[in-house]
Amino acid sequence: MKVAVVGAGIVGVAIAHALLDEGHEVLLVESREPAFGPSRGNAGWIAHTDILPIASPRILRQVPKFLADPLGPLSIRPAYLPRLLPWLVRFVLASRPEAYERSIAGLAALQGLALPAWLARTESTGLTRHIHRNGGLYAFGDAGTMAAAETVAKRQAEFGIRVEMLGPEELRQLEPALQPRFAGAAFHPDAAHISDPHQLTLLLFEAALARGAVFEKARVDNISTGERPALIGPDGWQRVVDRAVIAAGAWAKPLATALGDAVPLDTERGYNVSFPDLGGLLSRPVAFEGHGFVATPLDSGFRIGGAVEFGGLEAPPNHARTKRLYDKAATMIEGLPAFESGRLWMGFRPSLPDSLPVIGTASRNPHVFHAFGHGHYGMTQSHATAGLVAALVAGRKPAIDLSPFSPRRF
Repeated sequence: MKVAVVGAGIVGVAIAHALLDEGHEVLLVESREPAFGPSRGNAGWIAHTDILPIASPRILRQVPKFLADPLGPLSIRPAYLPRLLPWLVRFVLASRPEAYERSIAGLAALQGLALPAWLARTESTGLTRHIHRNGGLYAFGDAGTMAAAETVAKRQAEFGIRVEMLGPEELRQLEPALQPRFAGAAFHPDAAHISDPHQLTLLLFEAALARGAVFEKARVDNISTGERPALIGPDGWQRVVDRAVIAAGAWAKPLATALGDAVPLDTERGYNVSFPDLGGLLSRPVAFEGHGFVATPLDSGFRIGGAVEFGGLEAPPNHARTKRLYDKAATMIEGLPAFESGRLWMGFRPSLPDSLPVIGTASRNPHVFHAFGHGHYGMTQSHATAGLVAALVAGRKPAIDLSPFSPRRF
């Protein structure tokens, strides 16, 4: 069949490959350049070991403390609060114990597919050198936080996820550049990170084109409900296909709404600073528990990024937030260059209140499929999502139960 994929970030590009595997003719459509958005600037961590949703009783208790600091790990721009209120209500509902457990089950199932899917795709495209399997660390500043993490580790073990709890000396031996201020860390030996998110997404995009996919730079404003979906854009632009996939990330909501799915998608604005060509500080990604950021040693340099800001798609960046991340990191990692020498970035994570993406069939057209809203895990879950979407397009039963990801779950 001829299948259009709307969105050429990592999720859309991954879907293109999965469809090409099955012999489909693939049209990738993107209004910007390929690898735009989070695919350009995320932390690069294949964090398939994370199976606890952000929407949780624990995070809910911490929200007032976070919001008290306008430059802290979580902030809401005051002017955006009225628009965000429906999302926040659903976040609270998703944090209730029963809903939280349902989200864990869905997230764990999807994450279980993530690393094998990544390894298979990079092997088939000759890009295995871009996957670094050095594990990942969560560093804890005090004994109380570390004790709480041991409870999390037991929960992860229920899903077969390996976690090793390290003391301060073991942590320093593993990562000597970390300041001697940590009570310990949780080490995930099976975690991985990639060479560089932007570079690898572009390499996969080019590999899809080499396999026969076609790219068209165009804006899609609507998708028809006919037997053969028509992608509709400005000035009479139109492309008629057999199937269509919406993988437009933070920009997917209007298309989903037009197809009958009132999905409460919003955007978490994430910030980072990268130091090109800086190597040797760390050997693997390190997340700093309670501080809302990650440090990652990319092949292209060293990246410090994270935090969550709700402010929509139009407001300009507030890089005072990035400076706050850097200032914190400078007290935790030895040898950081001056902030002014870094390259600043802000991007839009497509976020759903229950921390699960939308993967499923559109309400008004059974030939259109949703694949967006991966939040902090777009890079991690991209190729796993692609396999599920390919099954939907082919009319096969997907590898996991997709009811937790239904566009109608809200």
